[in-house]
Amino acid sequence: MVIVHVQVLVHAESVDDFIVATLENARNSIREPGIARFDVVQQTEEPTRFVLVEVYRDEASTKAHKETAHYAKWRDAVAPMMSAPRTGVKYTNLFPEDKDW
Repeated sequence: MVIVHVQVLVHAESVDDFIVATLENARNSIREPGIARFDVVQQTEEPTRFVLVEVYRDEASTKAHKETAHYAKWRDAVAPMMSAPRTGVKYTNLFPEDKDW
């Protein structure tokens, strides 16, 4: 499993549009065979901050995701909404052990 946490900071006036675009991307992403989970979370205290928690079955699935039409549409739509470049950090799942996702 490859878990990616994507940190996004959005302009205050773009929050609603960002949510709409990101939920559309998430709904399409979760249909990809290589994605086990795709969460969109918004910080409670600072609603312009979001984290996308993307769980991929393997490294190849992370690359396949970035080649989809829905990802390209999302990427291009939200780029001007961001007040800072998004950042992503990859993690490896340690627990639960031997879970068949």
